[in-house]
Amino acid sequence: MTSGSATKRAMERQEALESVRADQHAQQQRRRLLIGGAWGAVALIVVGLIAAALWSARPQTSDATRVAPDFTLSDSEGGSVTLSDLRGAPVLLYFNEGAGCDACIQQQTQIEAEPGFEQAGITVLPIVMNTAEQINADRERLGATTPFLLDDGTVSEEYGTLGTGMHEGLPGHGFVLIDADGNQVWQGDYPSMWIEPSELLAIVKSEL
Repeated sequence: MTSGSATKRAMERQEALESVRADQHAQQQRRRLLIGGAWGAVALIVVGLIAAALWSARPQTSDATRVAPDFTLSDSEGGSVTLSDLRGAPVLLYFNEGAGCDACIQQQTQIEAEPGFEQAGITVLPIVMNTAEQINADRERLGATTPFLLDDGTVSEEYGTLGTGMHEGLPGHGFVLIDADGNQVWQGDYPSMWIEPSELLAIVKSEL
């Protein structure tokens, strides 16, 4: 074999090797692009889900006014409350999911701990769709002292609170303010399941 032939073959082998390396590099680049694109799509989905969750958790409020629908409900301690009997002072109805929702009960406990409601003469009435036994067990465990009114869904529906939370057939986490003349003057739904009592008090006082 001449030295020229050997050199030519060596060059051919080198070119073939470089071609294989180039193909491998191109494949690696394509894999990196595919992986990067997949992660980018995942990131966009995650960002979208977070944005949707934040949007859905935003409070929904209304200043629409009307004569508040009257009702009479039994409470969890064996008594009863008629809304129209409370005219002459503001009333804040607190519709919530009740038993099994610790955040709902803790919200009431913290409202009770805020002296501003009593000082302003505002009666807070928590309303749930539970039996007395169900809600009292959670009240005792979480320290809520106010009797809860027991609704069969009629009052919750009249006030437009059904399905505003996580469960279609239950009220969400919302408040309805009724002024001293028996007019509904404000409503606020809080899908995040919480509002600071001091913030709630400031809103309520501003609406009266």
